[in-house]
Amino acid sequence: MAATVLWVYVGSVLWSVRISVSSSRTLPIGDYVGLRQYARLFDSERWTLSLQNMALFGVLFIVACLAIGFLLAVFIDQRVRGEGVLRTIFLYPYAMSFVATGLVWQWMLNPELGLQATVRGWGFPSFTFDWIARQDAVMYAIVVAAVWQACGLVMALMLAGLRGIDESLWMAARIDGIPPWRVYASIVLPMLGPSFGTAFVLLSVSVVKVFDVVVAMTQGGPGLASEVPAKFIIDNLLGRANIGLASAASTVLLLTVLALLAPWFYARAHASRRGERVARALRASETPGMAA
Repeated sequence: MAATVLWVYVGSVLWSVRISVSSSRTLPIGDYVGLRQYARLFDSERWTLSLQNMALFGVLFIVACLAIGFLLAVFIDQRVRGEGVLRTIFLYPYAMSFVATGLVWQWMLNPELGLQATVRGWGFPSFTFDWIARQDAVMYAIVVAAVWQACGLVMALMLAGLRGIDESLWMAARIDGIPPWRVYASIVLPMLGPSFGTAFVLLSVSVVKVFDVVVAMTQGGPGLASEVPAKFIIDNLLGRANIGLASAASTVLLLTVLALLAPWFYARAHASRRGERVARALRASETPGMAA
């Protein structure tokens, strides 16, 4: 497994970085042109637009998933009837592929076939819901589909965190007359920090590599209104036979992922070291008493 990781993953990453500083197009070339491919990349309006779309998608997607997932977890944590069925229903969309999700929502949002046509058939001819066909709204349609699929995962993570909170905290809050919203805001949310951190990392990685749902719903359109970096890379790698530019874009996305993961890994390492220091201090304080 170690050899597989080094050869397949690390090796392919290094190979992509090497190709990104060459003049390769259809086939790899071993020359060196410095950062010329990166200059071409950031001079491309299509690449700039894809980054803007990814940023818009990322902010809306992550905020909506965290908020809806947390609220769903709070709802299920009330020991509602049919809890197992509700968990399955909320988590089921995450088991679907992004391609299937994109196709389903493409049909639902199609102005001629989906929600708009259905509501107009009910006798509301002025109803309009054509986000998927509008350049200024298509990214919001993609966010709706992606949130529908991913918020169940956040719900599962948050529910696991909520079930790990000691029931005595709730009993003490009820005895003291503290309203539930204050308990959630002052006690529960800080205790769910690790769950939020894990969910944020998973969602952020999904944002960087978003591709399937965009292709299934809009093919990057209308025009280039829903272009994202992953689609830019695939188009240049397979469609335009420009592996040098595609490798440069891939390297930029790799650096983006590392920038997102680095604070999380640092926080976990810092918490682990702090826990070890506390454990050593406790052992040191207990040793004299045990000896006595």
